[in-house]
Amino acid sequence: MKDRVLPVATLLWREVVRFLRQRSRLVGAFAQPLVFWFLLGAGLSASFRPPGAPEGTRYVEYSYPGIIALVLLFTAIFATISTVEDRREGFLQGVLVAPVPRWSIVMGQALGGATLALLQGVLLLPLAPFAGISLTPLSLLSVVAVMSLVSFSLTSLGLMIAWRMDSIQGFHAIMNLILIPMWLLSGAFFPSSGVPPWLAWVMRLDPLTYGMAALRRCLYLETPAAVGKVPPLVPSLLITVAFCVLTFLVATVAARRSTA
Repeated sequence: MKDRVLPVATLLWREVVRFLRQRSRLVGAFAQPLVFWFLLGAGLSASFRPPGAPEGTRYVEYSYPGIIALVLLFTAIFATISTVEDRREGFLQGVLVAPVPRWSIVMGQALGGATLALLQGVLLLPLAPFAGISLTPLSLLSVVAVMSLVSFSLTSLGLMIAWRMDSIQGFHAIMNLILIPMWLLSGAFFPSSGVPPWLAWVMRLDPLTYGMAALRRCLYLETPAAVGKVPPLVPSLLITVAFCVLTFLVATVAARRSTA
C-alpha cells in the first residue's frame, strides 16, 4: 500500500510547491475571472434578465457560480500544463521508469491540480454576499464538495490531453478549443432556456452543465426557489461523479500509452 500512496502524495505535494513558487499562476487563474465577473456584471446587470431565473435576479448573481467554475477551469489548465513541461525537461521520463503503476502517477497529478483549483475556488466564496447569495454552513460544505468533484474532473480532462501532447502551444490551443466552449455551454454564461433547440441539446450533452447545476443548487440549498430552471441535484451529482471517473480512467490509459 505504501508504494501506491507515496507516489500520489509526492506528486500532489510537488504541484503545491511548484504553485507556491510561481505566483503568476495565482494572478492568471484567479484574478482574470474575477475581473471578468466585475466587468460583465457591471455591464450586463442593467440589460440582462436570465430566462427561467426568478424575478429580480441580477447578472452579477447569475454569473457568480460560473466565475467559480472559470477559476477551477483556469487552474486546471495551468496545473496540467506542467505535464508537458515535465516531458520537455526530462522529469517525466524519470517518473515513468519508476516501479509504480501509472494510475498512481495520474492520481497524484490529478489530486495536485484539483487541490490547487479547490483552494482558489474557496477564495471566491467570501464574495458570495456581494452577489446577493447567503451561505449557510451546510450549503458551504456542499459547495466545497461539488467544487472538489468539478476540480478533479477538469484536471483529469486536462491530463487526458497533456499526456498526448509534446508542445505547450499545441496544448493551449486544444485546451482552449475544448474547455472554454464547455464552460460557455454549461449554463455559466447564459441559461439553456431561451436558446435555440439545437443549442439546448448541446448544453444538455455538456458534462460540465451538471457540475454547474449542482453548484447552483448547493449555493441556494436553503432557498431552492431562487435557483431557476436547472437540472435536479441528485442526477447532476451522479453525472459529475461519473465524469470524474471517466476522465481519470481515460487519463490513466493515455499515461500507459505514453513513452515520454
